[in-house]
Amino acid sequence: MSVNKEIKRITTHTLQEMKNRGEKIAMLTAYDYSMAAIVDNAGMDVILVGDSASNVMAGHETTLPITLDQMIYHASSVVRAAKRALVIVDLPFGSYQGNSKEALSSAIRIMKESGAHGIKLEGGVEIAESVSRILTAGIPVMGHLGLTPQSIYKFGTYTVRAKEEAEAAKLKEDAKKLEELGCFGVVLEKIPAKLAKEVSESLHIPTIGIGAGQHCDGQVLVIHDMLGINKGFKPRFLRQYADLFDVMNNAIGNYVTDVKAKSFPSEKEEY
Repeated sequence: MSVNKEIKRITTHTLQEMKNRGEKIAMLTAYDYSMAAIVDNAGMDVILVGDSASNVMAGHETTLPITLDQMIYHASSVVRAAKRALVIVDLPFGSYQGNSKEALSSAIRIMKESGAHGIKLEGGVEIAESVSRILTAGIPVMGHLGLTPQSIYKFGTYTVRAKEEAEAAKLKEDAKKLEELGCFGVVLEKIPAKLAKEVSESLHIPTIGIGAGQHCDGQVLVIHDMLGINKGFKPRFLRQYADLFDVMNNAIGNYVTDVKAKSFPSEKEEY
């Protein structure tokens, strides 16, 4: 008799326990049902429905154009697939900056309409009021510091952040503030490994790094990058675990060839 083994859902509490015992947290992005099902099945701890969907799913140059409705669509698809992973969703640009009331209603819409388990927003002290307000509603919040892609036009470049003392000091202060407010974790993007180590050690809550070295409590990558679906994108921090561009390109090319050559479908593939 087969007994269905119950799958235990990862929670924000689980992540805190992982940090406490020194177990690293694995996080990847996903934006649709089929991909999320594979990611979840492979043992992922956290799935991030990133606003990077703007780039990899919609072909925009930046993360700015994606809307709240589009993020909810992607998040709903991912939530339907995730049996074990904690699903966190990015609040898109314009849905929370400078207006804590709007921030709260955006976060509530994501939670209610997608069934996600928490949200992520970019920035430090500037967004403290929004973070507080969302947390007051009982919604888990993850912070995001360092290179914050929604502010790309302010930075003017995607290079490493917080190399100078002043920016590094502000990042440390922001991280502390996010922890004090009640965030359950914080993403550190493209900052020096030494700074990421300092921040990770000074915080009680877990840090998740992307291009921030090995001393963060976990790591996150964009799935299309680590699977090699994006041909041209190869920053230093990216380890490519597969070359799916070539695999898929060859498979699709073979299909085209077979259709043209009238060898597909064969008699075996007919009814």
